[in-house]
Amino acid sequence: MPGENPLHAGQAVSGGHQDSETTGSRRLSWRGRAGLLLAGSTLAGPLLGGVACAQGAEVAAGLSVSTIEVMQLAVFAGVMGAAFLSAIVLIRERARTSAENVELRSRVADISAALRRSEALLNLRDQRVVVWASENKKPELIGTLPTESGAPEERAAFLAFGRWLMPRSAAAIEHAVTGLREKGRAFDLVVESQAGAPLEVHGRKSAAHVLVRFVSLSETQRSQARLKIENQRLAADHDTVIGLLEALKMPAWLRDEHGRLKWVNRAYADAVEAENAEAAVRDAQEFLGGQAREAIAAQHKSHPVFEQSLSTVIEGDRRVFAVTDFAGADGSAGLACDTSAIEAIRGEYERTVRSHADTLDQLNTAVAIFDTNEKLRFFNQAFQKLWGLDSGFLHSAPDNALLLDRLRSEGKIAEQPEWRRWKEGLLGAYRAVESQEHWWHLPDGKTIRVVANPQPKGGVTWVFENLTEKMDLESRYRTAVRVQGETLDNLAEGVAVFGPDGRLRLSNPAFATLWGLGTEVAKPNVHVSTIRELSDRQAVESPWPGFVAAITGFDDERRERHGQTELNNGTVLRYAVIPLPNGQVMMTFVDVTDSVLVERALKDRNEALEKSDQLKNDFVQHVSYELRSPLTNIIGFTELLSLPATGPLTQKQREYVEHVGSSSSVLLTIVNDIVDLATVDAGIMQLDISEVHVDRTIAAAAELVADRLEEHSIRLAVDAAAAPKTFHGDETRIRQILYNLLSNAANYAPEASTIRLACRQLADGVEFSVHDDGPGMPPDVLDSVFRRFEPRANGGRRRGAGLGLSIVKSFVELHGGAVRIETGKDKGTTVICTFPDMPGIRAAAE
Repeated sequence: MPGENPLHAGQAVSGGHQDSETTGSRRLSWRGRAGLLLAGSTLAGPLLGGVACAQGAEVAAGLSVSTIEVMQLAVFAGVMGAAFLSAIVLIRERARTSAENVELRSRVADISAALRRSEALLNLRDQRVVVWASENKKPELIGTLPTESGAPEERAAFLAFGRWLMPRSAAAIEHAVTGLREKGRAFDLVVESQAGAPLEVHGRKSAAHVLVRFVSLSETQRSQARLKIENQRLAADHDTVIGLLEALKMPAWLRDEHGRLKWVNRAYADAVEAENAEAAVRDAQEFLGGQAREAIAAQHKSHPVFEQSLSTVIEGDRRVFAVTDFAGADGSAGLACDTSAIEAIRGEYERTVRSHADTLDQLNTAVAIFDTNEKLRFFNQAFQKLWGLDSGFLHSAPDNALLLDRLRSEGKIAEQPEWRRWKEGLLGAYRAVESQEHWWHLPDGKTIRVVANPQPKGGVTWVFENLTEKMDLESRYRTAVRVQGETLDNLAEGVAVFGPDGRLRLSNPAFATLWGLGTEVAKPNVHVSTIRELSDRQAVESPWPGFVAAITGFDDERRERHGQTELNNGTVLRYAVIPLPNGQVMMTFVDVTDSVLVERALKDRNEALEKSDQLKNDFVQHVSYELRSPLTNIIGFTELLSLPATGPLTQKQREYVEHVGSSSSVLLTIVNDIVDLATVDAGIMQLDISEVHVDRTIAAAAELVADRLEEHSIRLAVDAAAAPKTFHGDETRIRQILYNLLSNAANYAPEASTIRLACRQLADGVEFSVHDDGPGMPPDVLDSVFRRFEPRANGGRRRGAGLGLSIVKSFVELHGGAVRIETGKDKGTTVICTFPDMPGIRAAAE
């Protein structure tokens, strides 16, 4: 009953159940439970009424009702559960006893009234409750919200919070609901719908249910909620900004209106080497120097924002920071970005650009760089020199099209049939991705290779490479290669060039012909071992092992060598192995068969002549010595017959004896000359070098020819005024030389003429000359005048053995001197002998 005490009512119901235990313990148990539930429903009526009254009072007063509303929800949940259980129990027990049925009807009526009151509270227009009965059931919506909140009536649309709530509010609700359902975390939030209406949201979880209630607020509550939402936003933004500043590696700070630090981030504390940010603020450790802070303060007087690069010392190193400081009404905030690395990179970049510009200026290749607007930004000296443009025009940053037009107008590039189309195609490089290459043939005969290289950030780098000389060299090189190839192919000399890998690089047809190789063998890239295998069969003694060692061996084996080899067919080849650069080896082969045969014949003939000459010398020497003995006897006996002591001779006998004596003397002279020449030829003649008295030697030689001169009335004129008194030589041989010269002159001098013998001192020796007025010597005789055993009459009185001038030449040359003849028709003959006056003259013939 409504007026009963809930506790007593519960006890009464319990007692009633105990009295009926005689019908069975199980029946009494159900009755006790039903009585307890009825008592709960009876208790819920007054509580709900009191709660509703309290809620109305608190709402009227503008106070928060979240606690009351939560209690209402809890009571409502308990009442609903008790009502359902009570109804079930009452229906089961209805048939058991009529008295109990009456009581149960009364209890059910009470519970129904309580449920209607709870539903009336829950279905208020200004709230909506979402109830999840279990994890596997869909949620139930209870109550409604004003249409101005923007919340839809449908359950699916309502639970899609992102459709009718602001994005930040929707995200907060979804996060809170997930935490409530999974971890039981209660929450109280103020959210904002897309229509601009603020709502309070409360979330709670009981043992069997999860409840989320959306409550529409009054105008005052809305203003407070909007302010609360704005504060939440500001707090969230503040936390976000502070978190960002804490995460930055750049020092950041906040100052109050007096310029004192009130907050710094971790990077600031690390920069000033403070223990933490609080210590840096407490100790007022400044990041920037006093001069920098004064500059910031001075800037703030006229402008709230300070932006400038300042330097400070961090960890002992001076660094550059880009400082931004903003001054507001209640203080200032600053941020410093370390730009030391950027400044270093910028400096390095500028130095690199200058270095590249200096490098490009030293290149012989012309380079010009145009920017994205097709303006000239850089050119090197080679570019200016190539086109002959003035520096002022180039430094005025002309565009590419203007530069091409000027080159065309000055006749420095060739005229094109369609100039506009040609120029547009050329300038298409600014819209291209890959490099483009062009060839320009200039009117002055130059050939230019033009490369347009697009830059990643726009613009084009133009490279003008003058290839005139290169193409000329290539043309001449190709011509030379063809000429050399034709020359090698037509050489009779075999040529083969092998690479360091032992493979044939080059050969001519003569090489294959000389070694009997086929065209398939003597071709490039054939290994030397293959050629050796075929060539070894052709040679009597193969030189190819040495060739292979020279081609594929080490440096000590790669040396120049020459030699000769003979093939089986009788061909004789002379070869040369010549190392070339890059490890290559050239071999040449010459067919010298004919030369070898001639050489062999000449050697055989020379050996025969040498043997013949040796036999002649042996014969002459032997005969000379053999003739000297009988001649000496003849001369001796002739002199004995001429003596009076031998007995009287008739006139005729005396004449015969004189003729025998004179002939024997001439023969003895010839024999002596032959012996002397044989001694000279044998190289065994020795000179007795001593002081030679010129006057005495001339007198002795004149006495030997006095009889012959007197016989033909020839006078001897001696001129020794300019002669030295003495000089070094073999006096006997010099007297013999003068005697032969006088005898030769007496043989050709006319009757009653004069022979002139002169001697004079020279700077480096002594000169003797003998002149006669004879017929002279014709030019063809001068070539053979000193040959042995070639007598020439040529107007002479007697024909001799032809040894006189040969003896003279041999003896003069033994002294280190020389003999010459001056003659002419009707001018006579002069024989001149020159002797060097040297004490160390050689003593024997060589």
